[in-house]
Amino acid sequence: MKILVTGYTGQLGYDVVQQGLRLGLNMVGIGSEDLDITSKEAVSLYIKKVKPSAIIHCAAFTAVDTAEDDKAKCQLVNVEGTVHLAKAAKEIDAKFMYISTDYVFNGEGDRPFVETDQPSPIGYYGKTKLEGEEVVKKLLEEWFIIRISWVFGINGNNFVKTMLRLAETRDELNVVGDQFGSPTYTYDLAKLLIDMIKTDRYGVYHASNEGYCSWSEFSREIFRQANIQVNVNSISTEEYPTRAVRPKNSRMSKQKLVDHGFNPLPTWQDAVMRYLKELKEEVK
Repeated sequence: MKILVTGYTGQLGYDVVQQGLRLGLNMVGIGSEDLDITSKEAVSLYIKKVKPSAIIHCAAFTAVDTAEDDKAKCQLVNVEGTVHLAKAAKEIDAKFMYISTDYVFNGEGDRPFVETDQPSPIGYYGKTKLEGEEVVKKLLEEWFIIRISWVFGINGNNFVKTMLRLAETRDELNVVGDQFGSPTYTYDLAKLLIDMIKTDRYGVYHASNEGYCSWSEFSREIFRQANIQVNVNSISTEEYPTRAVRPKNSRMSKQKLVDHGFNPLPTWQDAVMRYLKELKEEVK
């Protein structure tokens, strides 16, 4: 099986390629320097040349604050890029998996969102990712749409790395405590995505590590496991204003994964433990 992965220079794309290689699959990982997904002609030519049997589309404009000010670029990458890739996949009859986000929901309430809940994004990034979902459904008869949240991996910047860096010079931190979701280790997620793409169990899925927490609880667990003494103060979203509004409830139910025969991911606490070990190994 030949799998093309966009966004290879990012956290998830990198781990998806590595997981596929571990399983002996023919993996082709590409970044923006390899292919401009916003060019219809470039995408069509590239996909016809490579002829993958499946495409896992991880590439995205994910800078949620910047997206509010550079809407044109965000739209171009997240929507037009997805259109070009989906059309190219259809031309060669390749499976297509689109990586989406918890930001397609408005973050209201406190129950976990299920796949059939009506999306209602509150920021421009989420709006474009939802448009991406819609074009995939419109252009293709069979597809995977995987909504993910709060990712951390070895290749790139993330919340865990930021907390560890801040702890080098600070012994007290203010972290938002009224936004809830599921931290997701890209190593675990990559294994699931590779398992899924090999099946024909198409549809919309939510995928993240098991369990929920706030950002402040997440940071306390990072410091506890890393044996770092930092006092974490929980603050409100209003006390930490950002350009883009963040959803307060990013909890997503993963029951559909189990119902369709996929193994749920380990708990987020277990994922943090293994990720910290991976970071230590990388330093050696």
